[in-house]
Amino acid sequence: MAEGSGRGRLSRSAEFERVYRHGRSTANRHLVLYSFPTSGEDRPRLGLSVSRKVGGAVERNLVKRLLRESFARAEPEMRAGHDVVVVARPEARELAEREGLEGIATALDELIGKAGLRAAGAVT
Repeated sequence: MAEGSGRGRLSRSAEFERVYRHGRSTANRHLVLYSFPTSGEDRPRLGLSVSRKVGGAVERNLVKRLLRESFARAEPEMRAGHDVVVVARPEARELAEREGLEGIATALDELIGKAGLRAAGAVT
């Protein structure tokens, strides 16, 4: 993927580092969401961090796929101009296996609201 990754993803470690270092975080039992305002981006960009603590490759890929899909669902109602990094906690795997997309989407949506990333007038 090219720099700025056109599909709304953070790809370079420097981009992740900036969000971790200068952004604000909010968390629940399953996920930690870091957000950092950016200029010039017309839509929020997503970065994912799913460590081996979450499980093996199959489990991690499931969690990542569900997080990407949940973010894509939430994105139209989010404020533009933010880089977002979502860190999956080990409990995210249990949630993904137990409740699937709906469980992950609910956990992510809660953090988007807590972080104040919902656009004005967006309905939850």
